[in-house]
Amino acid sequence: MAVNLPELSLPRLEGLKAQLEQEAEFLTSSIGQLKVVQMKYVEAKDSLSVLNKNNMYVPGTLNDVEHVIVDVGTGYYVEKNVDVTEEFFKRKIEFLTKQIEKVQLALQEKHGMKQAVIEVMKIKIQQLQSQQASQLGTTEA
Repeated sequence: MAVNLPELSLPRLEGLKAQLEQEAEFLTSSIGQLKVVQMKYVEAKDSLSVLNKNNMYVPGTLNDVEHVIVDVGTGYYVEKNVDVTEEFFKRKIEFLTKQIEKVQLALQEKHGMKQAVIEVMKIKIQQLQSQQASQLGTTEA
């Protein structure tokens, strides 16, 4: 639905601006949450490289360094091969990167829309001020 901004009243423009600000806050929060999840997958993927090395912080032995238990979401855990798990994490990271990019584009669009609303509001305020000034000028004469 296209909205012709100059046709809206100043209070409606203010409401629209508030709505756009709220949506921008939500999108910003979503980006932050997606980045947190993305970092968890990056850390999990990086931790797979430690399995076959002797640089563990706590001395210990692993019976099977070829398989790991992976949380695939909603409380489900699956045993997977390390190589398959690494590919799984890589796909998840790529998916989240694409989602972050999509949300960032939507956020930029919201900021652009908000700027357009602000510009129209400035014009309307200037028009109101000039009308008031001209009315004051005619009443004094």
